[in-house]
Amino acid sequence: MRRLSASPPRRMGALRVVNLTRELAPQCAALELAAFPSTDPSVLISEADMRAYADTFPGGFFVVLDGDRAIAQGAGIYVDFDFDHPQHTIAEVTGTHQCGHHDPAGAWYYGTDIVVHPDYRRRGIGRWLYDLRKELVVRDRKRGIIAGGYLAGFHEHKHALTAEQYCRAVVAGTIYDSTLTMQLENGFEVRGVLANYLADTRNDGWASLIVWENPQFGG
Repeated sequence: MRRLSASPPRRMGALRVVNLTRELAPQCAALELAAFPSTDPSVLISEADMRAYADTFPGGFFVVLDGDRAIAQGAGIYVDFDFDHPQHTIAEVTGTHQCGHHDPAGAWYYGTDIVVHPDYRRRGIGRWLYDLRKELVVRDRKRGIIAGGYLAGFHEHKHALTAEQYCRAVVAGTIYDSTLTMQLENGFEVRGVLANYLADTRNDGWASLIVWENPQFGG
């Protein structure tokens, strides 16, 4: 497992990271639409949701800026999670405005969103956002990070493989998935697949259940 940097940088070249504010809500909502064109817009984080996030848990929502332009973001809330009953949709676990179930005392950081604008992909920005999340989890002494992971390449294989078979192939390295492979390289494990996680026509609603455990928890 790649070691976590003691303190991920707040700048990367001309890019800088800030926490979400209400003023950034319109840009962040537009970024959702640019990044997920095949997803039902009603299940993406809207401008109203962004404002609610800014009021509820801005410290868990990182925005990457190029100048004054939002080009990437990573969001999440603290929750408790029942691994004995892992099946869920994003709406069920997150609540109103995708942050209504935030519990400051929750044991896990649930990653609700990670987005990089198509023009800025393959520059290490996704890895940067994951490191910022990990730093937050370590600082706040949480157990780790959970997320429903978008399966970027599953649509190309869904007629031949189930979602579970696809994830196993990505873990084994026989299939490359631009999202899941990067998550695995960042220390996440696949704990299963989630049916009907969100309304997405390309992947028929399937997502991976990924977990990163804080190695310093309890230490």
